[in-house]
Parts: sequence; structure tokens; C-alpha cells
Amino acid sequence: MIRTRLASTALLLASALPLALVAGRAEAAPPVSATTVAAAPLAASATQLAIPRPTGPYAVGRDVRHLVDEKRRDPWVPAAKRELMVSLYYPAHPDGGGESVPYMSPEEARFFLEGRKLDGVFDAGQLAATRTNARAGARPAGGKHPLLVLSPGFSLSRTTLTLLSEDLASRGYVVALVDHAYESFGTAFPGGRILTCAACRTVESEPTDAAEKKRMGKAAQDRAADISFLVDALLRRPETGRTPFWAHSAMIDPRRVGAAGHSLGGNAAAHAMSTDDRIRAGVNLDGSFFAPVPRSGLGGRPFLMLGTAAGHAPGGEDTTWPSAWRRLDGWKRWLTVKGAGHFSFLDLPVLGAQLGAGDPTVPLSGRRSGEITTSYVSAFFDRALRGAARPLLDGPSAADPEVAFHSPAQYAELTLSMEP
Repeated sequence: MIRTRLASTALLLASALPLALVAGRAEAAPPVSATTVAAAPLAASATQLAIPRPTGPYAVGRDVRHLVDEKRRDPWVPAAKRELMVSLYYPAHPDGGGESVPYMSPEEARFFLEGRKLDGVFDAGQLAATRTNARAGARPAGGKHPLLVLSPGFSLSRTTLTLLSEDLASRGYVVALVDHAYESFGTAFPGGRILTCAACRTVESEPTDAAEKKRMGKAAQDRAADISFLVDALLRRPETGRTPFWAHSAMIDPRRVGAAGHSLGGNAAAHAMSTDDRIRAGVNLDGSFFAPVPRSGLGGRPFLMLGTAAGHAPGGEDTTWPSAWRRLDGWKRWLTVKGAGHFSFLDLPVLGAQLGAGDPTVPLSGRRSGEITTSYVSAFFDRALRGAARPLLDGPSAADPEVAFHSPAQYAELTLSMEP
């Protein structure tokens, strides 16, 4: 049974909270709508939260763009056109200038914390004031760079993947981190609008678990369409006569495009690969495959499944992972992280650890959560899109004892190259 309930918790890193979407039934979500809000004064605590410094050689720039698909209606609010908010992280010159960028607005922080029942852990003003490493409008680094599209988990905003996005950009990737309208507890859109989670109420109103799963599969397909639409916009060429969606699109190498996501976003990445052959590699971070991998596979392209040991080891409760594994027909890895919870692939445990917040059922530290996620995702894309040797992916490492490599019988038979 799927669980999208919004249970209250005083613990930040619960391993089986609503976002796992693998068991249980739904409880009522807060009212959902497009809301215009005014800034509210929120007192921050004394602790300055911070995204850890990126590990790559580049400085990081960030632009934010609004994108509207004029040809599609929103699947949750059919009266509206499909809208996306996109944070574009990119490798920048170390002296490229630019102003420091905010983590999120106080209004977004308040909606998010109330929706996720984390307002007893973070103060909204404190979370909004989290120090980031990217600079707005920084001068881009030269050369051509791979493009990665990142999609967050269901009900989560794109902000929760800031650590991974900044780190990948510092390693030479252009990262398009996307918010899908009406699928988070509160995301700011132009015109002073805060779009809240219409999707949550729709999914939770489904009469059966089978209906919920089917609706989540459709949501993954809709997100895959968003990913392809975004790739279209970013790879648009001047000869079309259209204004480029992003001023720095020329720095993207159109032959090297990948997609990744957390939870539902990871399922969307896989489905986007099945419908768009421009996407050469993908990563699923702890997400169920509600939209299954096609029987025909993904055209021999590489894929990484990285999840919790509790939920996604072979023989675990999520049967969609072994089914997906059998159908993946390119270079692939199935890795699980001991002691991790569903949130462990996001910023939340990293920031929670700075406040001393934790959960005894999720023993993996916030620091290790961030290190493992950034190390393995970047190693995968380096190998998949750059053809670089990354021994980290060859097998278990003494430096990462938490990470297990799983080898079903057909695993040893696969010897396909990851060359781009």
C-alpha cells in the first residue's frame, strides 16, 4: 500500500515518512491552491545553517527561470497551463562576480515546514537564510559542459536538492533543477504566487492503493514530459528564430544529457529516458518505479539505482526495483546505503545535523549522507557522460562501508560499455 500521509514528527530524518510512498494509506493534506502571500517577519535562531562547500574545481553560478508549456494543461489544475520553475546551476569563473543566492524565501520555507510537519525542527526564517555557495549572474566558465536535469521528490521543492546541484556544477555540469507546478507544499512563481500541493490532495483522494499507484505512475510520466520540454528549451538553437530560454545555453553540450531525481523524480528520470533518446544516462535516488521501465529497456543506456538498505535491497518491500533491474539493458548499478532513510539523499539531514536533530532509526549522519550522495552520483555521470574511469563504481570500498553493491544473477552477464 502507498503511504502519502502527512504524519507529524519531531524527528527530521524518519526513514519511513510519507515521501517513501511504499506502504500505508493517505491522510488529509492541507488545503491546496495558488496563493498570494506577503512576506512575514520570521525570527531566525542563532544557528547559521549552511550548504557544505562544493568539492569540484569550479565556482558555481545560478540563474532562476520560469517556463510555461503553451501546449500542455496542468495535470493537477487543468484550467492552468503547465508551468515549471527552474534553477540553473553552472560552472563559473572563480572571479566571475555575482551576488550570493538565497536558499528559499521565508514564505516557501513556512509552507514547506508546515506541510512536512517539520516546523518543530527548523524555524522558517532560519531555513530560508541557509547559506549557499552559488552566485547569481556569475560569469560562466568556458567550454562545453554536460547537462543534468534534476527532479525532486513528491511534495518536495527543488530547493531540497541544492547540495547535489551545487556540487555537480562545481564539477563542470550544467544542472537544471526543476519544480513541477502544484507538486510541492509551496513554491514561489511569478506574480507573487505560492503554488501549493494540489497533487497531494488528488493522490490522497484516490479510493484504493492500486488507484494511488496508477496516479503516481501518471505523475512520473507527466514529469518526464516536463524534463523533455526543459531539454527542448535549453537546447534550442538560434536558427529557430526563438529567444533562448537561457542566455548561457551555448555552454551546454547537447550530446551529453542526463537526468536524475529523488523518489518520484527518480522514476521520472527513468521514464524520460524511455521516451527521449537525447537523455543518455539516469539516476533514481530511492524512488519506486510507479511508471515501470519498458520491457524493451532503455536502449542500452546506463542507469544507477541508489537507495536505502531498509527499503530497496533485493528482497525488500519495494518490488518495483527488481522488476526495473531486469529490464535495464545498459551498464547499471544497484546500490543501497546502510543506515540511510528516504530523506538521506537530500539537504535535510545535512542541515538537520547542524542543529543536532536526528532520528535513532536513521543512524547515518548528515555529513555522510551528503558525501555518499554527491560522490556516487557524480562518479556515475562522470563515467556515463564523460567516459571517465571511476573505480568507486567497480565494487565495495573500504572508504564507504555503508554502500552495498547488489548482484542479481543477470548482473554478471552485462558487459556493455558506458562510453557516451
